[in-house]
Amino acid sequence: MTQKTVRAVVSGRVQQVGFRQSCRQMARSLGLVGWVQNLDDGRVEVLAQGEPEQIDRLVNWLWTGPAGAWVTGVESEAVSGDQTLRDFFIHADPSKSR
Repeated sequence: MTQKTVRAVVSGRVQQVGFRQSCRQMARSLGLVGWVQNLDDGRVEVLAQGEPEQIDRLVNWLWTGPAGAWVTGVESEAVSGDQTLRDFFIHADPSKSR
């Protein structure tokens, strides 16, 4: 089975709109593993791994996001896979862990 791993950074109004929760739900529905997290600069970072077609569907979804989000950009790149991933989860907000 061919796997694809992508790291994406989403810009715009993407925090405080349920973006991470919606991203996790979408990724799980596509059978992907990985994580999503807020960045200190207001963007959201996503690492997703799975079937190439499903990864592409998630990246396309990132351009829209959930209701309330206003996406102005998505930068994505292929990265090395992480074979330890077994689920798609939300990383804790980095600004709240200090």
